[in-house]
Amino acid sequence: MTVFAPDSLELNRKLPLWYQVSQSLRASILGRPPEAPLRLPTEERLAQHYGVSVLTMRQALKELENEGLISRHRRRGTFIEPDARRSRPVRLLGSVDTIVAQQSGERTTLLGHGPEDVPSELAEYFPQIARTTSYRRLRHDPDTGEATNWAQNFIHPGTAPRVDPADLERGWPMTKVLRDRAGVRISRITDTVEARLADPETARLLEVPLLSPIMHYTGVTYDQDGVVVDVALIHYRGDRFSFSVTVEAQLGN
Repeated sequence: MTVFAPDSLELNRKLPLWYQVSQSLRASILGRPPEAPLRLPTEERLAQHYGVSVLTMRQALKELENEGLISRHRRRGTFIEPDARRSRPVRLLGSVDTIVAQQSGERTTLLGHGPEDVPSELAEYFPQIARTTSYRRLRHDPDTGEATNWAQNFIHPGTAPRVDPADLERGWPMTKVLRDRAGVRISRITDTVEARLADPETARLLEVPLLSPIMHYTGVTYDQDGVVVDVALIHYRGDRFSFSVTVEAQLGN
């Protein structure tokens, strides 16, 4: 039987391995094409694929099972749930794969793209650059079709020619496009989340009342040389998303 092939992962030894593996596999599942098989490889094969122990792999799979993305059957194997609910809180622990996972699995409409002047509030991220390439996208819940958030990405002019809009139309997060398609070696992403009131454009796109609460996310992506390659502005419906941060403590003996 044909099995699902997850994406590869470069592990960060400063973060819990099970968490990184679960987020990477989660992104692969939510971003899979419709024709992809639903059966996952065995625990042993997955552990070998990610370079972790079977116990670590088992913990990662348990996380996805608790979320309802997979089901596990004795003697039959592990399977992706095709109708699993995609709604979830935004949980950040510090890995790029987490960002990819949180933005995967939603139906995406590309509203437009092209050259645009750098907004004054973003000038600090693009010094001595007057224009970037802007990509505007509207995301929908895959089950209900309801608009959940809309995003605008401002891409460095040196990187924009390597971004294929077709990848965005198929639902790929910009972070995944930059890393896996454009070949950007991402060194870090800084995130800012704040409460705002819906402006006219956000109210129209998300179909919410004007001045209703929304969650506004700013994500700044840096390459290995410390150059900003992407600034993402994402407007989430306030009644559909929450934000939480997990802090790992180093416990003494």
